[in-house]
Amino acid sequence: MSIISYCEAIREGIAQEMLCDDNVVVIGEDIGLYGGKFGVTKGLKERFGDRRIIETPISETAFTSAAVGASLLGLRPVVEIMFGDFITLTADPIINHAAKYHFMSAGAVKCPLVLRTSFGSGTGAAAQHSQSLESMYLNTPGIKVVAPSDPYSAKGLIRSAIRDDTPVMFFEHKLLYSIEEEVPEDDYFVPIGKAEIAIEGDSISLISYSYATKLCIKAAELLKREGINAEVIDLRSLKPLDNDTIIASCEKTKRALIVHEAPVFAGFGAQIAAVINESSIASKMIKPPIRLGGLEIPVPFAGHLEKAITPNVEKIIQEVKKIMDIEAK
Repeated sequence: MSIISYCEAIREGIAQEMLCDDNVVVIGEDIGLYGGKFGVTKGLKERFGDRRIIETPISETAFTSAAVGASLLGLRPVVEIMFGDFITLTADPIINHAAKYHFMSAGAVKCPLVLRTSFGSGTGAAAQHSQSLESMYLNTPGIKVVAPSDPYSAKGLIRSAIRDDTPVMFFEHKLLYSIEEEVPEDDYFVPIGKAEIAIEGDSISLISYSYATKLCIKAAELLKREGINAEVIDLRSLKPLDNDTIIASCEKTKRALIVHEAPVFAGFGAQIAAVINESSIASKMIKPPIRLGGLEIPVPFAGHLEKAITPNVEKIIQEVKKIMDIEAK
């Protein structure tokens, strides 16, 4: 085991796959000498050369399209998009092409491509560089979507994503890059489509992903002091979604709070709530699942406003107490 950051964990995972397979290439803006906007690809150009660490012009549509074409011809591109807001520019090559080729070719063509991007608020990057747009790709058949919350999951999932023959969207919250935790040095993989129980409990299920999972863990630790044993589910994979783990947890706790940073309206929390409400445990729930997400507003630049529109530990605790019918002190 070694203690490394979330950023370093993703870099290690990519490097290990590049060592295993010469067809793995990394494509994006400033990923070579600069090491990427958040330093994830730092040092990879020196190790693997500029034929495999490919610097691009500032045109997300163009180089993502090139990556899709390369994947159809046998390469396994890892595309870096600086900010998640810019994945809107990749919509045509990913949604209209990469997601469809396997189906439209009756399985004859594969598109093994990973699109990595940072997302989320908390850095003062304002409305055009702080969005959480994961739902945009979740409604497209043929794409997998993951959002790890810790270095261990990040390293294991990036390796699984690179080896997957389906296009995989890999969302990395900006506030996670500097978090350090123990990560095995040996080879390991985290399977896509499998959630993790981060904290076991029997009072209420806190269901989340990415940075919001960290908030739920902190809230659960504080709630435990008050006798509320919250179970925290780290989804890790949004599509495919681990319905079994969600349902099993809710069957035990009979209460659920779903937390994510994206706005509540049409957010992924609605899908999780539907999984619970449409399952056999719906009638056993003491209360229907509740969603806690961002407010319906572009992310402000001002720090105090930015913090005000997204979930935090205090809001999670307040919602849990409402669900538990406990009067907040």
